[in-house]
Amino acid sequence: MHDVLEGRVEPEEEHKPSPYTVPVSVTLSILAVLVAMATLLGHRANTEQVLLQTQAADKWAEYQAKSQRQTARLIAADELGVFTTVDKEKAAALHEKYLKETERYDKEKEGLSEEAKDLEKERAVIGGRANRFELGEVILEIGLILASFTLLTNKRVFWLVGSLLGALGACVALSGFLLH
Repeated sequence: MHDVLEGRVEPEEEHKPSPYTVPVSVTLSILAVLVAMATLLGHRANTEQVLLQTQAADKWAEYQAKSQRQTARLIAADELGVFTTVDKEKAAALHEKYLKETERYDKEKEGLSEEAKDLEKERAVIGGRANRFELGEVILEIGLILASFTLLTNKRVFWLVGSLLGALGACVALSGFLLH
């Protein structure tokens, strides 16, 4: 007690910094950056997926509108062929016009159908990318947490396992770019 009052304190045991502090801190920083990148890539892929789905839905709506117009023209053409008209030449000309329009709608619908299906295929690929980015993110986060346990426990195994998981997570996230 006398020592405390005089301001002299004998150190019980000098605190030595862990030899893992610097390398683990660098590893944690790298893993944190990789997590942020995987997160960003996953969010962007999900946004792109939603946009592609919207574009495909728009194409299918346009396809449906053309189908409805085509049906209306076919009904009108059939009516002109059945009902008695005052001007038979005009009725025949309208009948031919409507039949040509239905053929045009068939071609336009075929193109719209192909565009919509292509957009849906692209959306599926982008969805696969998003899944890879997000899975990579999760694995990176687990690696980050495990590596941080090294600072608490001074056990090297956590750093090694965390680093391996980080490398695996980065590879999984990067594999999203391989999907086409």
